[in-house]
Parts: sequence; C-alpha cells; structure tokens
Amino acid sequence: MSSETQNKAKEISEKWDNNPENIIEMMHDIQDEYKYLPREVIESLSNESNVPVSKILNIATFYNAFSLKPKGKHKICVCMGTPCHTLGAARVAEALERELKIKMGETTPDLKYSLEETRCLSACGLAPVVVIGEDLYGPATVPNIPKLLKKYEKK
Repeated sequence: MSSETQNKAKEISEKWDNNPENIIEMMHDIQDEYKYLPREVIESLSNESNVPVSKILNIATFYNAFSLKPKGKHKICVCMGTPCHTLGAARVAEALERELKIKMGETTPDLKYSLEETRCLSACGLAPVVVIGEDLYGPATVPNIPKLLKKYEKK
C-alpha cells in the first residue's frame, strides 16, 4: 500500500473525526477524489476508521452512488425513463456506444468517458435526455452525438 494512499485515507478519516458513523461521508470523499473506491484506499480507510472492509464493501455495493471500478472523467447518463425511451433514447444510447466504442456500463480505456443508463431525470419535456457531467442535453438525437462529444474532447 502506497504512502499516498495511506495519507489520503488518513486525511479523509480525520476530516470526519475518525468516526465510524461517518463512513458513508468518507466513502463519498474517496469517490470524489478517485472517481471510484480503490481497494487499497478502502483497506486504509478501514484501518483509520475502525470499520471492517466487509462493511465498507457492503455499503459500496448497496448504493449505486459508489463504484468499485474506475470511472471516466466524464460520466454520460442516458435517460431510459418512459418518455425518453419512447422518443428514441435506445437509439441515442446505441450511437454513444458506437462513438465511444464501449457498451452501457463501461468506461473507455483512457478513462475519459463512462456510459451509464439511468431512469427519470425529471426533464421529460426535453426527451430523450443525455447528461454529461452536470450538463443536460435534450432532445438528444443520433446525428448530434459526435458534435456533443466533441465539446468534451479538451476538457
């Protein structure tokens, strides 16, 4: 385990007073830092907070806000709620898969993009909707996918 990993886990745990009751907040901080929960950081956090690794992993696999696999810098979510689905979200998702050369639920090898399916984003009037990071796009169309991704090439 690297000293950087140990230091980061210690820093996060101390921020939350090493209190096991704050383990979810600690996990959110790790997720924000690394874009996922690396195993060695989980182990260090377990030592710092006195929370068993098994409990941290149970929390991580229960809540979909956490990931045990590396995620891309730009998280792309395609809404598959009823209005979006009805208005072509599946075709938009397929276009994103083709363009990024990954399947839904995967991350590009360069860790630039992650592609995920989500349910209602409460923007039904703009259906179908795609969210990239904090940016919402709708109605998303297959022909606009390359142009949309181009905005994030330099980011």
